[in-house]
Amino acid sequence: MKKVFFVWVMLIGVALIVSCNNGVRSDENSNDVTENKVLQQKDGTISLKIDKAECYHDMVNPSSNTAEWSIVVSKSGRYDVWLSSATIDTTDLKFKDSVLLSIRDNRFETLPIVNKVVQNSSEVSRPFYQADSFMGSLYIQDTGVYSVQVISDRILPKNFRQGGSSSNDLTKILSVSLKPAKR
Repeated sequence: MKKVFFVWVMLIGVALIVSCNNGVRSDENSNDVTENKVLQQKDGTISLKIDKAECYHDMVNPSSNTAEWSIVVSKSGRYDVWLSSATIDTTDLKFKDSVLLSIRDNRFETLPIVNKVVQNSSEVSRPFYQADSFMGSLYIQDTGVYSVQVISDRILPKNFRQGGSSSNDLTKILSVSLKPAKR
């Protein structure tokens, strides 16, 4: 009786393992665009919002805070990379460390400065302003799915309260945009 029970348990176990593996394989080979991937807009812009990213937060060592997206590039070409931040002080963003952005073999590491202040931005509320910083440009030769990663101490959790008495609370990254470069 125990042998028959053991055989049935083993058969069910094998069936479950095989069915689970088949499900994973079919997802990996699927060409369908899942909801986790960011699609390129009609004008070629790719907008990556921090609140839509997969994030890792370490408030003890915030310099390793990370946001990551999976993007679908449908138009190859040269792109300008812009970082948008919410800030109180538009003369100094108060980034303690450089922001690291990587897309495949391209890596940008820069200490953001204010290149453009967006008036009446819907992304922020008073007393904050939206400040955009140019990070550089890159050429994406092939279309397809890419992983984009940003590492910065200014990637803060959604429930983080800005505007405290510390100068560290004055700036938070909102988004990263890849915009087709104009010739």
